Amino acid sequence: MRDRMGRWPLVGRGPELDAFADALADRGCRGFVVGGAAGVGKSRLAEECLERAAALGLRVGRATASAAAGAVPLGAIAHLLPAGVDLSDPVAGFAAVARRFAAGPGRQRVLLIDDMHLLDSASAMLLRQLMDTGALLLIGTVRTGEPYGEAVAALRGGDAVHRVDLAVLGPAQIEALLQAALGGPVARRTLHELSAASGGNVLYLRELVLGALTAGELTEDGELWHLWHLAEGRLPATARLIEVIGARLASAEAAGRPTLELLALCEPLPLADAEAVARPQVMAVLEQAGLVRVTLEGRRTTVALAHPLYGEVLRAALPLLRRRDLLLDQAARVEARGARRRGDPLRVATWRLAATGTADPALLTQAAAVARHAHDYPRIVALLGALPERRRTTATDLMLGNAFFEMGRWAEAEAVLARADALARGERDQIAVALVRTINLLWSNAPLTEALAVNTAALERISGAAGRHGLTVNEGFMRIVGGLPSQGLALLEDLETDVRDASDVNAWLRGAWMKAFALALVGRTADAVTWAERAHAGHRQVDEHALVSHPAIQRVPLVLALSEAARLAEARREGERAYAELVVADSVVRVWMAVFLGRAEWLAGRPATARRWWAEAAALARTFDHVMALRPALGGLAACAAVLGDLDAAEASLAEHATLPPLAPGLLSAGEERLGEAWLLAARGHLGRARSVLTAAAGVARSTGHLTGEALLLTDVARLGGAGDVTDRLTAIARRCDGALAPARADLAAALASGDPDRLLRAAEACQDIGANLLAAEAATAAAAAHRRAHRTRRAAAADHRAAAALTRCEGARTPLLTTARATAPLTAREREIALLAAVGNASKDIAEALTLSVRTVDNHLHHAYIKLGVTTRRELARTLGAAPSPRRAARTPGERG
Repeated sequence: MRDRMGRWPLVGRGPELDAFADALADRGCRGFVVGGAAGVGKSRLAEECLERAAALGLRVGRATASAAAGAVPLGAIAHLLPAGVDLSDPVAGFAAVARRFAAGPGRQRVLLIDDMHLLDSASAMLLRQLMDTGALLLIGTVRTGEPYGEAVAALRGGDAVHRVDLAVLGPAQIEALLQAALGGPVARRTLHELSAASGGNVLYLRELVLGALTAGELTEDGELWHLWHLAEGRLPATARLIEVIGARLASAEAAGRPTLELLALCEPLPLADAEAVARPQVMAVLEQAGLVRVTLEGRRTTVALAHPLYGEVLRAALPLLRRRDLLLDQAARVEARGARRRGDPLRVATWRLAATGTADPALLTQAAAVARHAHDYPRIVALLGALPERRRTTATDLMLGNAFFEMGRWAEAEAVLARADALARGERDQIAVALVRTINLLWSNAPLTEALAVNTAALERISGAAGRHGLTVNEGFMRIVGGLPSQGLALLEDLETDVRDASDVNAWLRGAWMKAFALALVGRTADAVTWAERAHAGHRQVDEHALVSHPAIQRVPLVLALSEAARLAEARREGERAYAELVVADSVVRVWMAVFLGRAEWLAGRPATARRWWAEAAALARTFDHVMALRPALGGLAACAAVLGDLDAAEASLAEHATLPPLAPGLLSAGEERLGEAWLLAARGHLGRARSVLTAAAGVARSTGHLTGEALLLTDVARLGGAGDVTDRLTAIARRCDGALAPARADLAAALASGDPDRLLRAAEACQDIGANLLAAEAATAAAAAHRRAHRTRRAAAADHRAAAALTRCEGARTPLLTTARATAPLTAREREIALLAAVGNASKDIAEALTLSVRTVDNHLHHAYIKLGVTTRRELARTLGAAPSPRRAARTPGERG
């Protein structure tokens, strides 16, 4: 914590630092001025420039101008002036200072003046003379919009002064800065909240982070930093931040304060409403001061505070009755003009509720419908929670239950939806409740049979053909969610291809969503992409009237389909864009986008990025107690950690996985959950056991019809030495799947089984073409080993070069095939397996038990491996194979039993 209180790293200012380097190299340059608004990082950039100048051997100094120092001639820079110089005669005195500066030891002097706009005229004139004589290179910071005199203007003018203007940081720069400052990646929702609250202002961002750390609301879960349990949804601020923003707001004249307070509660507002509490001249002054932002949108002019944190500070200082009066007055203004605009009911209801704790029930219901269209689920809960009991209906309970579902509050959703079911009278209401209630049950870890029972009970009450069709579609949806893609597809066979032809848009949206998933899971990736695009377009069309999550959820199966179609870069691009939308909506369904983005990155051979996404998914799933997503997320996390050499983290993920309640298969095959178990075994050298785990997992995937999941698992069997056992099945799967990924997997397995270097290189090229970089690196590494065994050193070197190029995109991945293929090229498969187990610290007796061999047989294989590799101890063996043996066992010879 103390380290994070200090100076933060400089991030996102590469172009500006390059500009300073150019300024230093320019013999005619006399100054480098950094401009920008308060808090954007001007001083931090200037400090970095000064340090770089010092590192080059230049003499450096620093001064900070201020209003107090500016009242005294030369007050800001007095400590930098040579002793004994008489400045009573400015002409002679300034010349003497210039001579002393130039005559000093070392190279040119570089001086940083922070807040240069506050300099007094005498200091500015002296500095300009020193610059003109070449005795000084000035680095200055200037706040945008601040007044300054002619002398200061001269410091920053002319061709000899280079200038850069800093803007606020963008989201990518904020993410990089937070990761550098906190020492680890930040969850996407946390990044969104900090970006929105800070507005990209570095000073505000730093103080928000320090405030959250101090309050214990910004914590790390071992993988990611998260903001948790924010009081009233607000980020805690430091005293310094409140003081800085308070001083900024205090600069406004008293006549503008009521407008600022009103905006803090009700922004954005029409300009006419803001001018109802302040004259137009006052509004102009507030805009000029940078406290409000005026925007022209078509024929409407709106006003908002210039920064989100201004509202936080203003609201915190507002007395309760003053707040109440402002809210009710603004509600009355909007109602007086008829509340004609689409969002007016939501705004008026929110203001009246905040002011008095109640509002007209009809207005609350109307406002909740507007909030639903905006996917503002917390607002829906607040509005409908204020409804009197007697005014609750099936429609309001359905909307409230769906909002609870979207927020991951399963038990509250079930309670409200059960009440809605009891209130439902017509078939349309009964179907609508069944649709939401069944998805809530599935997401809340209830068994598939329980959700199916609710759907069946509804079906028994429905006689109309359209209603029964909608519930049949819902059953197909549930069976796919429950891990039975083929059964679900059969029920969705007659699903309309256009939402406009559907009798129930909510059932259609759920069915189209899951149909795309199921098609991808059974290998029909082209059809899956078509349905995912169709579902997304349809969802956008009817979103205003649908009671289904944000339209971006339809991109989740698209990511899966594009991944299995070997369009990995496209899957990444689409998924990240949709995830950003779902973060803003704060929908629980985004957990599945994180799961499938992690899976896509695993297929691409980017384990660090995959780990980041699976960590995001795991954190969300824990928050919502969504075991169906947590199980594959933890399995993926463990696999990535193992491949990256972080075995402790892999063990921790698997230990957590072991505590989870068993569930029926979910969207992904239950077999894929065992990736982590297998890759941790492989990292420890237990390749045979790892293959057994993967083979069993592939069998589970096959039994539930998860064809692409089975192919993924069997491919990993091939990578861990079992290519000969899985090639035929992978070839058969490739014949049933479209896209380039399945054939590439089958060809890789066949090439590994054959050991033919030319086939391996062709497989490497095919994997490279589809973006599967780790598979490409492994195939090329295996080809190099095969060439080396045949003493074709040139070809081996060329294959090594190809493998190395692919590995640069694999984020530090280490797999047995990569780490041992070259070193163990002369060894047989059994010698290689035993050598790897010995290298990571296993005793001969343990190896014998694991492989069902005698200790003598193990020692004989080890003896042969030692001779072929030219080593005499296990420490040397571990070094040769790139493994990390236990120190206690490192020096054993083959004959030592342990």
